[in-house]
Amino acid sequence: MANLVAFSCRHARSLVATAAVATLAAAVYVAAHFSVHTELAALIPPDVPWRVQERALEAAFVQQGDDITVVIEGQTPELAEAAAARLSAALTGRTDLYRRVDRPGGGPFFQREGILYISQPEVRATTETLIRAQPLLAPVAADPSLRGVLTSLSTGAAGVAAGAAQPDQLAGALRSVTEAVAEVEQGKPVYFSWRRLIVGDPGRGADARQFIVLYPNSNDGLGGSDSALSTVRAEVRRLALDPPHGVTVRLTGAIPMAAEELATLSEATGFIALAAFAAVLVILYLAVRSPKIVGAIVATVLAGLALTAAFGLAVYGRFNLISVAFMPLFVGLGVDFAIQFCVRYRAEALADSDVVGALVKAGGGTAYGLGLAAAATGLGFFAFLPTRYKGVSELGFIAGMGMAVCLLLVFTLLPALLTLLRARSPAAEIGLPALRSADDTLFARRGVILAATAGLAVASLAISPLLRFDFDPLRLRNPRSESVSTFLAMAKDPETGPDNLDVLTRDLAQARTIATRLSGRPEVRAAITLDSLVPPDQAPKLALLADANLLLDPTVNPFDLQPAPSDADLVEGLGAAAQALRALAAAPAGASVRLDALRLAGLLDTARTGSPALRARLQEALVGELPTALEQVRALLTAEPVALANLPPDLKADWLAADGRARVQLQPAAAHGDAAGIARFVRAVRGVAPVATGTPVAVAQTRQLILSAFRQAGLLSLGAIALLLALTLRDLRAVVLALTPGALSALLTTGSCVLLGQDINLENLIALPLLLGISVSFNIYFVVAWMSGERNLLRSSLARAVIYSALTTGAAFGALGLSQHPGTASMGILLLISLFWTLVATIVVQPVLLRVTSRGG
Repeated sequence: MANLVAFSCRHARSLVATAAVATLAAAVYVAAHFSVHTELAALIPPDVPWRVQERALEAAFVQQGDDITVVIEGQTPELAEAAAARLSAALTGRTDLYRRVDRPGGGPFFQREGILYISQPEVRATTETLIRAQPLLAPVAADPSLRGVLTSLSTGAAGVAAGAAQPDQLAGALRSVTEAVAEVEQGKPVYFSWRRLIVGDPGRGADARQFIVLYPNSNDGLGGSDSALSTVRAEVRRLALDPPHGVTVRLTGAIPMAAEELATLSEATGFIALAAFAAVLVILYLAVRSPKIVGAIVATVLAGLALTAAFGLAVYGRFNLISVAFMPLFVGLGVDFAIQFCVRYRAEALADSDVVGALVKAGGGTAYGLGLAAAATGLGFFAFLPTRYKGVSELGFIAGMGMAVCLLLVFTLLPALLTLLRARSPAAEIGLPALRSADDTLFARRGVILAATAGLAVASLAISPLLRFDFDPLRLRNPRSESVSTFLAMAKDPETGPDNLDVLTRDLAQARTIATRLSGRPEVRAAITLDSLVPPDQAPKLALLADANLLLDPTVNPFDLQPAPSDADLVEGLGAAAQALRALAAAPAGASVRLDALRLAGLLDTARTGSPALRARLQEALVGELPTALEQVRALLTAEPVALANLPPDLKADWLAADGRARVQLQPAAAHGDAAGIARFVRAVRGVAPVATGTPVAVAQTRQLILSAFRQAGLLSLGAIALLLALTLRDLRAVVLALTPGALSALLTTGSCVLLGQDINLENLIALPLLLGISVSFNIYFVVAWMSGERNLLRSSLARAVIYSALTTGAAFGALGLSQHPGTASMGILLLISLFWTLVATIVVQPVLLRVTSRGG
């Protein structure tokens, strides 16, 4: 290795030029081909049983793919319905982008037949409410204008005053109209609902919420769905579906959440990345005390990063959400290797003024430790290659090859750059002044240190079973983002919860059998098949609707409509209505509504004497949504019998495939977030239908796969590294000493995570390979130095390099803990915890162990 460094120094210009060309080519290739597969399913082998079942379900039913769910909430049911109808009509025509546009629970079919899906008592209550509202409906149906509203109020007031009607029949309308007129005259936004006035308010806001579900044509992950997503937002803006117009539109579903996930993660390339990079530069300078050396280290690491990224893309075509983490792994270990070399170079330069001579000596002095550390770390990474979890399998291969690239560049490009820059450090010290007497101090207190270490290790071991593994991907997303907050709000409603399971059956008969067996289980809230789309008890419900339609049809479908009123007609109507309301207030029968009647009369007088513009605003506020409400009333009064044969084809295709296979959907009785309840639900369903699939199954099975992969990789890593150390060090005691501090830091990290409530999740687990590499490297450096005769490890340049390497890694990735993204923040926190214990084990415990176990000590 010393000869390799000498060769690199002699041919520094050509070597740097060659590296520059290779780095530039790699960077261009990466820029052209860089892609990250954002779907978690891409991390799972395709032949895993639940993935096979999931793909079969997606193939049979088109609505099972990635989706964009549009949640439309209006200030009134009419606004929500009108917005959903306009937006779905605009998007349905975009067959170039969407293979299907659905309106779950909405659209013409449910507008007409939806009333049949509620209970018979609820149908009776609805029809009775409509019949009671007939006196209010008749004038506005025949004259859908402000004049018609005023006529309705005048007629109702006169009827109550004369004792022909009860005050409570007018009270609701009186109160609603009064509030609306007052808000118009105050210049406030007004959202007046005729539907709630006529039919009633369920009190849950569900009547003012509509959904549109879009299935883009592209199945190529997020990138292929960008146009589909942007088109939705563009149509929402074009149609003015926004809060100033009484409508809120939010997007959720797999595609919007993936898009927002990437947008949130890009935060790490913004302020946090700049702050971390600045901190790294400062720490590097403190380590080597030379801007030229810092520049050479940064250039070497960036060159290796570009080459390794190009290699990974060439092999796999794209990165996945875990394999892309080779970047922090490479940077962390690349900086460590470079610091080790450069700190040793500084030490050699104090005795040798010749730059090349000092570099050659540094190469020879660090070759064994760095080479062994790189080989051990690489083997640790390669141990992930045989695992079934593609995320870490691909990461292990890319990162393992990266270690070879890193080691090669540290012994070639780095000394060549230092030669050309004539980089030297003006600092005189080799190690850290604060640690000059640390070796003797620690050894003198070895009993306390070893006892405290043993106590902490035993305590951590005792609580380690309490470490939580949470592999629910939703927990890693920013809960304040639109898609996630909308998803969480939907999750609270059992009808739109995310924890349903689906079963693909060979035919409808088998679907019915499974639904029957599971519908009575306490863990199952509902078992839905195609049969569930046929409402029960239709005959008595249709009879109630037919009776109501017989009475109300002339009302809601008048033969003649009044022409639009003039402003003079409105002035006259306002005066007449105000007079009728004052008469009502003066009548004994109107005592219970006197205050509202007098207040509204005054407001109507203000409108009568006001400007025509005020009266126009009043008409828009009170009548704008009336046509939608009347259409909804007409539709529900004309409901017809529903049978399997007359279900809409798209609705039927959601439950019965073209080849006869059928779908069963099982809804859990447990609420979203009740992990134990959802687990019982999954066991109950899969006990009857082992092929059931869905989010709860995916999360549970992914958890098992990941834990199995890490157990397998951990054992392979330990065995491979131990074998390598045994073959190279040829000393069993040295092998144990090299591995013990790493095991200790892992144990203490586990205990700290338990105490701090830090779960292991899908993102921070990718920090574990980095921690493995750093821990193995640090302790190999110390053991190799000890075997070479160095007895004062903490006052040597090696301790300086190890400490500054840890600080650099901590600054680079610990800054992630400041991120607003939960997954990114958890990775930064776990890295800081583990780096702290790695330093303690290496700097405090390892020197004591080496002296205590030394044959000569």
